[in-house]
Amino acid sequence: MWPNASSLGPCFRPMNITLEERRLIASPWFAASFCLVGLASNLLALSVLMGARQGSSQSRSSFLTFLCGLVLTDFMGLLVTGAIVVTQHFVLFEWQAVDPGCSLCHFMGVIMVFFGLCPLLLGAAMASERFLGITRPFSRPATASQRRAWTTVGLVWASALALGLLPLLGVGHYTVQYPGSWCFLTLGTDPGDVAFGLLFALLGSVSVGMSFLLNTISVATLCHVYHGQATAQQRPRDCEVEMMVQLMGIMVVASICWMPLLVFIAQTVLQSPPAMSPTGQLSRLTERQLLIYLRVATWNQILDPWVYILFRRAVIQRFYPRLSTRSRSLSLQPQLTRRSTIH
Repeated sequence: MWPNASSLGPCFRPMNITLEERRLIASPWFAASFCLVGLASNLLALSVLMGARQGSSQSRSSFLTFLCGLVLTDFMGLLVTGAIVVTQHFVLFEWQAVDPGCSLCHFMGVIMVFFGLCPLLLGAAMASERFLGITRPFSRPATASQRRAWTTVGLVWASALALGLLPLLGVGHYTVQYPGSWCFLTLGTDPGDVAFGLLFALLGSVSVGMSFLLNTISVATLCHVYHGQATAQQRPRDCEVEMMVQLMGIMVVASICWMPLLVFIAQTVLQSPPAMSPTGQLSRLTERQLLIYLRVATWNQILDPWVYILFRRAVIQRFYPRLSTRSRSLSLQPQLTRRSTIH
């Protein structure tokens, strides 16, 4: 693939780094602690979700199904990628010696893209579900909401996996990244690398932008109903507010964690002169920036479960007692029913 790397597999680029540098950059204890905290957080969120789903309403049951899909995705992402990275940090193996055929690198590249895109796509799917539930309650069937939600989660997983497999089909490449402990898409000048990098960045950015737009409309609609001239019986239930607070938290976390990496990928592959030399080398500054942005993005998998754990009604009430535990009648759909009956 590169002129001076013909003896190596297709996933290896020239990378000038000493073993001592790798020890300083890659702390095995930090990586292990990071993964353990993330796994424990997601397991706690899953246990809380299982209890919350019992006896929940149709709209809330659908929302909780999406949350289960998100937490499961974050848990598996930390488990699979963490197993590879933590092992590499402890053993400090040479990737060329362990994986000369690049099978492990290709596998890690696929799961990095898959587990990176899934939270962003699921966030957009959840925003769409809440948007329809709040602004178009009659456009959705009252039954089979859980089945529909799980089908949507499955489609998101399938879409992210299909995108992750593109480099194995010839669109882009997965290569070992600085400091030699992980694999990801290549920020090179090859047309396939540019197309794949832009596709990844664009799809992630569109998902975040779509979540922002739909969540803004949903919150504005809730505020209009809540503070409008309607009577208290017509105001939305507390669970509607709770779901939107959680969804806004998930969106903010995803934006802060992922947008720097997505913007960096797009800027780097479009940079002129190219960031990558003809021999496949990136500047040390570019490699370090990619590593920092990737580490920031990984925090999304730890923070997502805490958004749900901390932004539940029981927790919010401790800081905002006015949020009553009693349902304020019948949410938005019955309100629209009464209005249609009057007219």
